[in-house]
Amino acid sequence: MRFLTGLLTAVLLLAEMGASHAVVRIADDRGGRIGTYVDKYQGLRNSGEAVIIDGLCASACTIVLGAIPRDKICVTSHAMLGFHAAWDFGANGRAITNPEATQMLFSMYPTAVRRWISARGGLTPHMIFLRGRELQSMYKPCYLDAQASASPAAAAAATKTSLTQH
Repeated sequence: MRFLTGLLTAVLLLAEMGASHAVVRIADDRGGRIGTYVDKYQGLRNSGEAVIIDGLCASACTIVLGAIPRDKICVTSHAMLGFHAAWDFGANGRAITNPEATQMLFSMYPTAVRRWISARGGLTPHMIFLRGRELQSMYKPCYLDAQASASPAAAAAATKTSLTQH
């Protein structure tokens, strides 16, 4: 019975994704220049692709939360978002917080994420991490995790599907 349930879940997952819906998986992304990520995620938004956050998404990577519709993002139990203030290199080569870019970055985030950041002192030079139950209360769980708890065979099918479609 458990095998049949897992198989049915895997079939439903594949049917939901459809041939034209690709999936982009984010894992171990430490961020970079804000403009690069704004452009990248604007293209992703226009493509209609879904996003799986399955590991670290830090710094400018977190712009995905504001650029991609919430119903197109899911998080696994491994997902971890890292937030900090935006910065530039100063004349002496040291990082200097950029208040304007920090405010722009903050304003891109959905309300629940902004509240979470504000409750922890706002965006500062120090990284804060949103993960676990707090993150999973804001975003739907990915089928990868649901499959893993249902059946090993279904989990393997879900993983294969997500890895071949991004």
